[in-house]
Amino acid sequence: MGNEYRAKVFKSGNSVALRLPKALGFVAGQEVCVREEAGRFSFEAMNGEGRIDLSGLWGSCPDLKPLSPEEREFERSPRVWDDPDWPGWKAGSGS
Repeated sequence: MGNEYRAKVFKSGNSVALRLPKALGFVAGQEVCVREEAGRFSFEAMNGEGRIDLSGLWGSCPDLKPLSPEEREFERSPRVWDDPDWPGWKAGSGS
């Protein structure tokens, strides 16, 4: 069996957090996979797995430009409940 370390659980907002010893080699902000099996917990560094790297896409679509504020405006879609002639409309019923 490997080395044994003590860690401390503490309250962090509405959650609890586990403070790990620096000797384990984790860095602040590093993602960790935690597994629970029959009341025992194990964890391992994610090493960037599960993240999508989009840096290779930069510049690959030269004609793609951000929308202007005017282009971001959309017309409201009509809704049946906005139509007072809709059979389900009961003006003033509150329900």
